[in-house]
Amino acid sequence: MNPYEEVSFQLILHGGNARAEAYCALKAARNGDFAGAEKHLKKADEELKIAHEEQAKLLQDEAGGASITPTFLLVHAHGHVMTAIAEKNLIEEMLEILKKK
Repeated sequence: MNPYEEVSFQLILHGGNARAEAYCALKAARNGDFAGAEKHLKKADEELKIAHEEQAKLLQDEAGGASITPTFLLVHAHGHVMTAIAEKNLIEEMLEILKKK
């Protein structure tokens, strides 16, 4: 196994968990449960923090001279994290709109 496959799987896992929590926050807010929505957003942030820590490992390895050959899996994993971040940010904005209703 490529040493970066494990990092890739961690990025997919935690990025996916963050995205799911963000959508749970949106659902809670649509039902008027803004406290619950905030809890889900906090969990999403925790998952993204773990994903960022995994990304930092790759950056540290490369900065230390390791040659990292991007694989489709690694690119896909980074896509998961970036999508989760973008969707969470958008959902946060949507919650602000719902709060004003």
